[in-house]
Amino acid sequence: MTVVEATPALPRSVRVGYGTGSVATGAFGTVPGLMLLPYLTDSLGIAALAAGFIVFAPKAWDVVLNPIAGRISDRTVDARGPRRPWLLRAGLALAVCFALLFAAPSMGRAAEAGWVLVCFLACATAYGFFQVPYVSMPAEMTSSYDERTRLMTWRVAILAFTIMLAGASAPLIRDAVGGRAGYRVMGVAMALVITVGVVGAYVGTRRAPIGAVQPGPGTLRDQLRIVAGARDFRFLLTTFVVQALATGCMLAGVDYMATDVLDREGASTVLFVCFVGPALLLTPAWSALGARMGKKQGYVISSLFLAGGALLAVTARSAPFGVVVAAVALIGVGYAGAQVFPMAMLPDAAAVDARRTRTNRVGVYTGVWTAGETLGLALGPGLFALVLALGGYRSSTDGDVAQPDSALTAITLGFSVLPALLVVVSLAWLARYTLGSDQVDADTAPEAVA
Repeated sequence: MTVVEATPALPRSVRVGYGTGSVATGAFGTVPGLMLLPYLTDSLGIAALAAGFIVFAPKAWDVVLNPIAGRISDRTVDARGPRRPWLLRAGLALAVCFALLFAAPSMGRAAEAGWVLVCFLACATAYGFFQVPYVSMPAEMTSSYDERTRLMTWRVAILAFTIMLAGASAPLIRDAVGGRAGYRVMGVAMALVITVGVVGAYVGTRRAPIGAVQPGPGTLRDQLRIVAGARDFRFLLTTFVVQALATGCMLAGVDYMATDVLDREGASTVLFVCFVGPALLLTPAWSALGARMGKKQGYVISSLFLAGGALLAVTARSAPFGVVVAAVALIGVGYAGAQVFPMAMLPDAAAVDARRTRTNRVGVYTGVWTAGETLGLALGPGLFALVLALGGYRSSTDGDVAQPDSALTAITLGFSVLPALLVVVSLAWLARYTLGSDQVDADTAPEAVA
């Protein structure tokens, strides 16, 4: 199994290097959720329900793939460690596939839809083999409860910056070039951003402690059954997946809110900056709050901020633009904490299992986790597309179509009330999570490690 010193502080270069991987995960997690559904409905002219399926299906494939990717990385034998080789292999493949995603040549509508579906499936596959080993690394880099929070603080801060960079610049690039060519240029630009994150994480973690990984016994099904029986992990995962569903709805709705409801040029970029700006400033504050009162309590508070901001956004059709901006900024405040805390709690749950059973299933844990996150983020745009269809949204090939009042109402509710309800509901599972610093540190103390 993995053997790591009990409490050594990681060098800052390793923290930053590891966090750089969030440049890749942030760009891929943000841009398709923000741009792919509008690309399909307003550029390729694909009906909302069909577009929702195209966005959802490849991510649903990751639900099956990610636990397998975790088990494969657990069993990888390489001088660089079991995880780092996958960062480079899968990460570079992801960048290439992403550049192709928005580069469909002019064909029939069905052929263009097929191009996007196949390319997005390739992206999802490559991303699974990058993300699962990447998320597995913290549990093997340190056994310290607090050090993992510091490590996640760097990761989430860089993630927030990347979300702002990618989410704000992608619409600007598309609009500056215009038409389908704008989407193609944007795709290439984001592929370069992903490449920076991939190479940065690979190089930056070369000095990270990795230990020797002895994969758990039994088949993948056996290990999944054990992981599913881990009570605290199950409650934490359910909370995170339901909140990922809420985030996916909001991401999918940003461009529609800016274009159809607010009808303001450049509003997509403004909303994204307001969403992520607070996260850049407040991520260290959430980390400090978690150190004082515990990660679970911090997660609850940040989730309430997230839900409150989403609910306030229901006024978008009638309130001044400044109120909408304030609502999105409040969402950003909550979103920062709702990323820091679960990402720091995941390696706690996986490490406690490893120390108790003396068997390493970190890859399987993170495979299941990333599969759940991917499912939530994929269902979000799909659910939003369903709301659009119910509201009578009209697809087009140039985006210049007047939408009925029912469609504008659907966009607003899908961006605000629906995500707020999902976040509040998720807290029912979080309330049943029990792991704290006393239990984690006791289970991961040196004498608990064989």
